[in-house]
Amino acid sequence: MQKYEKFSTRLVQSLGNKEGAVSPEIVNSAAFAYGTPEIAEGIFSGSINKALYARMGNPTSAQLERVLAAMDGGVGAIATSSGMAATALATLSLLRSGDEIISIGGLFGGTYSFFKETLSRFGVRTHFFDVDALDEIAAAVTARTKIIFLESVGNPNMRLPDIPAIAAIANEEKVALIVDNTITPISIAPLDFGADIVVYSTTKIISGNAAALGGCVVFRAVEEHDKFRGDRYREVHQFIDKMGKTALIANAKKRAMRDFGMSANAQASYLTMLGMETLPLRMERVVKSTQMVALKLYEEGLHVNHPSIPSHPHHIRYIKYFSGGCGTLMSIDFGTKERAFEFLQRSKLVTITANIGDSRTLALHMASTIYRDFNEEERAFLGITDGLVRISIGLENPEDIIADFLEAAQ
Repeated sequence: MQKYEKFSTRLVQSLGNKEGAVSPEIVNSAAFAYGTPEIAEGIFSGSINKALYARMGNPTSAQLERVLAAMDGGVGAIATSSGMAATALATLSLLRSGDEIISIGGLFGGTYSFFKETLSRFGVRTHFFDVDALDEIAAAVTARTKIIFLESVGNPNMRLPDIPAIAAIANEEKVALIVDNTITPISIAPLDFGADIVVYSTTKIISGNAAALGGCVVFRAVEEHDKFRGDRYREVHQFIDKMGKTALIANAKKRAMRDFGMSANAQASYLTMLGMETLPLRMERVVKSTQMVALKLYEEGLHVNHPSIPSHPHHIRYIKYFSGGCGTLMSIDFGTKERAFEFLQRSKLVTITANIGDSRTLALHMASTIYRDFNEEERAFLGITDGLVRISIGLENPEDIIADFLEAAQ
């Protein structure tokens, strides 16, 4: 877990001030004064880097953006009001009616609904594939394909994509690859695997305490010979000409943030930064605990789904690419809704909620909540069974979690 030690120094040092107030400053103003008309002109043209209006960002969120971009090795980032806002900003900034998305693997229910229902109303079609259907994915790319989208870990089906292999397809076909890395910050770096854009719900493990709703989009730099310079992304060319390496950020701010208004608020960004100070420590503990809990419950005969289990179809991929673990999630299939409810009612430790990545251990029956409006075919594709309970392991003693779960599952 050496990578967590590296980030322990990097993050805590980047979030504190050496002079004046140690904690980041909260700038709550909705508007900002420019001083002179010349400065105002420069701010609006982008030649002067000062706050324009809170809908386009604020100084507190700007600090969070710098830290998250550095964490992932990106050229910059945009903080948003939620994780879904981050996904919306990243995708809508590149899409127009008639375009297509290729979505791979299990998906958070909100993301699936956004692609399947909302974007389809505006003429954007999404094709869904299993993570291992690489030949079908490559064959599905057409001149209309703008985005290949995947989650670093399928939520909640726990299937792991081969991100480098999918990135190779995206780069060969000159299509943008967007990775939702909400579950695995620090654990993996999608930009290093070949992704172009990374999205987060910072509400989850990055904040870690259920106190701050937020999201973020991290962008790689646009290079001299780049797929975004091709005909597929003509709308981006004007920003490449003006902004160069940071063109994707300028494009997202002008074509999504400005008009949809999904900016983060200063208070949430401040709370998120407080959480980030301990993120490496929490990640290292929780991935160890999750693996320990999953393996022990599996040995005790429960139907556990986690890639650390040798029989999992992506166990080798887990060892190869996820040496830092794959986050807080695991699931248990109790066979029926009734047995799942009994487990949740008998557990003295879990908090029943739709959130994940909290300091506390969380659990939720999937079919009756997030996926209740999905049809049988959609549930089957996303790995949602009648007895499935998604679990997010927290910071409690893993032995206590195991004991509680075994007693509740009797």
